[in-house]
Amino acid sequence: MGILNLTPDSFSDGGAYRGPEEAAARGVEMIAEGADIIDVGGESTRPGSRPVPEDEELDRVVPAVRALRERTDVLISVDTTKAAVAREALAAGADVVNDVSALMSDPRMAGVVATSGAPVVLMHMRGTPETMQSFPAYRDLFGEISAFLAERIEAAHAAGIAAERIIIDPGIGFGKTAEDNLALIDGLGFLEALDRPVLTGVSRKGFIGKALGLPVGDRLEGSLAAGVLCVARGAHILRVHDVRATRRAVDMADAILSRGAARPGEGGAAC
Repeated sequence: MGILNLTPDSFSDGGAYRGPEEAAARGVEMIAEGADIIDVGGESTRPGSRPVPEDEELDRVVPAVRALRERTDVLISVDTTKAAVAREALAAGADVVNDVSALMSDPRMAGVVATSGAPVVLMHMRGTPETMQSFPAYRDLFGEISAFLAERIEAAHAAGIAAERIIIDPGIGFGKTAEDNLALIDGLGFLEALDRPVLTGVSRKGFIGKALGLPVGDRLEGSLAAGVLCVARGAHILRVHDVRATRRAVDMADAILSRGAARPGEGGAAC
C-alpha cells in the first residue's frame, strides 16, 4: 500500500503534491514501483496533529481520487475518519476505507461502509492523533489491543459489514511508546486469533528514529527491516512511503521464507 498524503503537515512528506494531477502522477509512479494499493489521505494523523474541516479534506481528497482512478485500475484506499469524505471518495472511484478511528470518530461511517460494500481497515489507537502520545501506557499491550479490535470487528458486523470485508491494524506508532512498537512487530502473531488480514504501517516512523538515532528523511533501512519483520510475523499489507525498495525487500524475504525450513546440507545447488 503506497502512501499518497495530500496534506501540508504530514510528518514525512507533507506538502509534496500541489494538486490532483501531481498527486495522481505520484500514484501511478508508485504502482510502477510495485504498489498494489494507493492510500490517499487529506488529513495528517501524525502525533499532535489536529483535524481539518470536512470541506477542506474533501477538496484535497476527492479530485485526487478521481484523477488517479482515470489512470489506473489498481485499488485505491481513502484514509479518513469522516463519513462524508469516505462517501464522496468511494463515489469518485476509491475501493477501500482506511479509518484510523476504527469507525468511532464519525457515527455515520459504519453506515457508509456497509452501504457501499467496500472493505474497511479498523485500526487501534488510544485517543486521537492530537492526544494519543500524551500517556501511552498499557497493563497488557497485546491483550488490550486484541480486545479493542475484537470489539470493533463486532461493531462492524452489527452495522452490516461482512467479516470478509474487514482488515485490522494494530496501530504501530499510534498511542504507543517506542518499546511498545518494537514489541508489537516482534509479537505480531497475536492477531492471528482474530482471523482477519493484518495491515501494518511502520514506514519512517519515530520509533525507527529513536532506535537508530536518525531523522525522518534517513530511515529507509530501518523501515525496510521493520517491514520485512512485519511480513515474517504475519502482516498481509504494508503501508509504505518507499514502495520500490520495500517491494524488493519483501519479495526477497518471501523467496527465502517460502522455501520452508531446509536442514543444513539438504538439497539445493550452491549460489
